[in-house]
Amino acid sequence: MMAQYLTLREEAGDCLLFYRMGDFFELFFEDAKTASSILDIALTTRGEHLGQPIPMCGVPVHSSEAYLARLIKAGCRVAIAEQTETPAEAKERARREGRASKSLVARGIVRFVTAGTLTEEALLEPRRANVLAAACDLRGTIGLAACDISTGRMVLEECPADGLPAALARLGASELVVPDGWELAPEGAIGRSGHEFSSEGGEARLKGIHAVSTLDGFGAFTLAMLAAASGLIAYLDHVGRGALPLLLPPEARAGNAALAMDEATRASLEILESSQGTRKGSLIDAVDRCVTGAGARQLAEDLSAPLTDRMAIAERLELVGWLHEDALLREDLRAALRQLPDIGRALGRVVAGRGSPRDLGQIRDGLAGARTLSERFTAREVPGLLAGLLPLLSGHAALVDHFAQALVATPPTERGQGGYIASGYDAALDELRVTSGNARRAIAALEAKYREETGVSALKIKHNNVLGYFIEVPQRHADRLLEPESGFTHRQTMAGAMRFNALALHEEASRITEAGAHALAAEEAHFEGLVAEAVAARRKIAATAAALARIDVSAGQAERAAEGGWSRPEVVEGLSLDIEQGRHPVVEAALATRGERFVANDCQLASHDRLWLIGGPNMGGKSTFLRQNALIVLLAQAGGFVPAKAARIGMVDRLFSRVGASDNLARGRSTFMVEMVETAAILSQATERSFVILDEVGRGTSTYDGLALAWAVAEAVHETNRCRCLFATHYHELSRLAETCEALSLHHVRAREWKGDLVLLHELATGPADRSYGLAVARLAGVSPKVISRAKSVLDKLEKGRAETGGLAAGLGELPLFAAVEADAEAPKDTLRDTLRTMDIDAMSPRDALEVLYDLQREAGTDN
Repeated sequence: MMAQYLTLREEAGDCLLFYRMGDFFELFFEDAKTASSILDIALTTRGEHLGQPIPMCGVPVHSSEAYLARLIKAGCRVAIAEQTETPAEAKERARREGRASKSLVARGIVRFVTAGTLTEEALLEPRRANVLAAACDLRGTIGLAACDISTGRMVLEECPADGLPAALARLGASELVVPDGWELAPEGAIGRSGHEFSSEGGEARLKGIHAVSTLDGFGAFTLAMLAAASGLIAYLDHVGRGALPLLLPPEARAGNAALAMDEATRASLEILESSQGTRKGSLIDAVDRCVTGAGARQLAEDLSAPLTDRMAIAERLELVGWLHEDALLREDLRAALRQLPDIGRALGRVVAGRGSPRDLGQIRDGLAGARTLSERFTAREVPGLLAGLLPLLSGHAALVDHFAQALVATPPTERGQGGYIASGYDAALDELRVTSGNARRAIAALEAKYREETGVSALKIKHNNVLGYFIEVPQRHADRLLEPESGFTHRQTMAGAMRFNALALHEEASRITEAGAHALAAEEAHFEGLVAEAVAARRKIAATAAALARIDVSAGQAERAAEGGWSRPEVVEGLSLDIEQGRHPVVEAALATRGERFVANDCQLASHDRLWLIGGPNMGGKSTFLRQNALIVLLAQAGGFVPAKAARIGMVDRLFSRVGASDNLARGRSTFMVEMVETAAILSQATERSFVILDEVGRGTSTYDGLALAWAVAEAVHETNRCRCLFATHYHELSRLAETCEALSLHHVRAREWKGDLVLLHELATGPADRSYGLAVARLAGVSPKVISRAKSVLDKLEKGRAETGGLAAGLGELPLFAAVEADAEAPKDTLRDTLRTMDIDAMSPRDALEVLYDLQREAGTDN
């Protein structure tokens, strides 16, 4: 057995090997140590190998999916080695080969379970797509292929080499396959032989899968796209051991079809997950009102890849608006959608050979529900997008009727026990079931007869998988059945009971076994026929699933708009960005849970006023204002309503967000280096049609360097990129740019100090900020009064020095701002006078005042 295991273990490569032994999947050696640690299960030993005990652990086959889910989440890949013959078949094989009657059951790896190739319902998140991607380089052009095998959708595209990170960030693939040794491969990518990535191979594979002589009917595919498709399909063939999952005809995606966003922008805007890596606190969490998993997955794709086609955006907005206006229709529609199963993923499991009777039932019920839903709109005039979707919801009448006749109302998830084919569908199957049922009644009659004949009222006829049917009596009554003339044959002695057989029981048991086996075989044959029927109609079924998802997204967007008072945006061709009373959807939702109101603000960018320089205190709302306008653009081009009173948005081709930064020590980058890398990407890629938000450029380095960089970046955005930009900063000196940059205007978030407390108004006003209120924010944060007092003293000296030298912006050279502070530090101090002058008595608590007195006393050298 271990020799067989080690052969399979070598074949499994870097995967953990699940080795089937009876009712368990066993793991040995290092695999057992890894799995026991991740799964928190017992690690034992069994036998020896090279003189050492063999580490071992195992999981039950019937509950293996839960364990697989945890291993995959931990980053593992798993090879499944199943028994490929029964013990009886192994024994017969040994006999034919002239060997001993006992032979090891043959096993083989039937499948590799990896993060990107999951189809099982228990292993997938219902509201999140599971994307597998492949990428390769063909003469300087990157080809990309991506598919979600749980639904079969496949997209091919290409991009320049420097656009690969952004494209992968948009796809959010669970797994990426690349050629071995590819220098552009991201960390964690799976290397495969470069020979698998060929355009000729990709074209041949796609033609074979879809049984066509040309791919022209599917779209125009470049050689790079086809090469990537070849690598992806080769990997799927490998992990499925020759059994390919559901793959729908590929779609060609143009490079400029979606609003471009790099990885840093997606992270900054927290589109699909928050900065903590959770869905809670993200944009989609605040927006998603879909009632189906398929709708939620479609919404996530919409938000990840907003459109740049104005007509397509208008179509989506028209449908959302139509549903927004009719609350009753929307409510009925959402109630109907809520009842529908996820037919896309059910179809994926069926085509992959992992389907169950329940999956077939879900396809039946989902298609029937889709047809009923389409009938709701028969007498209505509907928007263009919905008019195109409605025909996709019907056309399955024959399949639905057939499945309704063949399957029981609620089919089971397992087919091994039968019982999923409906009565009346197959007369022969019904007869077998009657035979089996009659035999069971006959056994009950036999039990009563044997009790009467033997006088043993405790006699029972039982069944197990080893002995089949048998008679069991307590030990004290066994003598009556052991008598030669009794007609009973001894089979097994237990601690407190004895088991027997009898000729009549054997005959009835044979009838049950034979009828049951024939019934199961008949049901299995019907199941295979129904699967073939579903597979043959897979494209039409998948189209229905996609149409339902799009309708759910539109209804959900309309629901969210009605719930939050959102408005329909107008997306135009110009370069304007006119948002009236815009709000941040995530922040507003968080405030609402605390009963607080979000302060809305306007934003009007145009060709003559395209760069806003925004000042004001920390916590005043600058970053929120920046992000909310970026999110409004994203939501509008995704085809949804926006959190604003009104919005008129000139089409944006690229969206950039450099708001906040953290270090990336694993890649050798400090916070400031990350900031500069992101800023460099913006300056090199932003076009006139882009929208950029920048926050605190230059804050990660010295004052002079930071100001100089912020100054130069603002000038470059204004003069070279000429894009729409919101630029938040604490450098007051940048306000001088308004004198030379004609399309730059000054703005600030308002704040007031009242009796020593800082009041943040979160309102945007025109003009430069008077100051940063940094000391007031520090006081809010709990910095001690002594430190605040000293900081105020230093600030006074610095501002005096800046006034005397003309400010930092006068020359951006070496200015003696700190000279006065240093001189002040060396001069004799009148501590009492300085402290009293800087104390904000109105803002101090009695305890704070007492602490100041103690500090003065300690400084005077008095212990008491």
